[in-house]
Amino acid sequence: MADTINVTADGLPAGPPEPEHELPKMSFLDHLEELRRRLIISIIALGVGFLVCWGFADRIFMQMEKPLSKWLPKGDHLAYTRLTAPFFLYMKVAFFAGIFIAAPVILLQIWLFISPGLYKRERRWAAPFIIGASLMFILGGWFGFAIILPGTCKFFVELGKDFKQVVTVDDYFSFASMIVLSAGLIFETPILIFFLARLGIVTPAFLIKKMKFAIVGAFIVAAIITPTPDMVTQTALALPMIGLYLLGVGIAYLFGKKREAA
Repeated sequence: MADTINVTADGLPAGPPEPEHELPKMSFLDHLEELRRRLIISIIALGVGFLVCWGFADRIFMQMEKPLSKWLPKGDHLAYTRLTAPFFLYMKVAFFAGIFIAAPVILLQIWLFISPGLYKRERRWAAPFIIGASLMFILGGWFGFAIILPGTCKFFVELGKDFKQVVTVDDYFSFASMIVLSAGLIFETPILIFFLARLGIVTPAFLIKKMKFAIVGAFIVAAIITPTPDMVTQTALALPMIGLYLLGVGIAYLFGKKREAA
């Protein structure tokens, strides 16, 4: 049987169908320039977030220290050993809080950087990606602050109750901010799996098959990002990672599809 030949309205043979989109022809230097532009905008957004939070830094830290202060012996407070420590602490607190304010802008820049390599039908996920990723980042930060941090603080305070506790503001902020930011990033796992599944890169069967590697990887990542070598904090971060991975498997099953051939 002869192949069917498409013709135009004037009866002339039609050429092959136009691709859905043509990848932009960008050189390596063009990619670097685009990356530089996105980084500059992200840094400006962080700067704006820092300035917004600077006037509230003392009140923000007052809330941050509650998961620890409620377990300290009555009358005990956080301490500092350098005269300039409170000033630099509030700068770090303002920058830390500014990350959450600037998160939607940063995620938008990430999307704009990768979107030229996507098909036109895939670019429609811009708004869901930015909104979903921002909400999950904030939700993860809240989970780290409200669930993980109080439990770990209680464990360490009770473990050292036989000693005089002198916790510095710098040590506690480093500990607390690492847990909160790590939890925020961990909660991005379902969003990442959702888009990989929509693009046909991963499938539920593939994710289940790699489950054992995901469990090992969760504990490795938790060991890397936690500021202390104890198993309590690491497990407190690894277990939510495993749960979110399983949630991602369910999301891939509900929303995933095979990527159409170009």
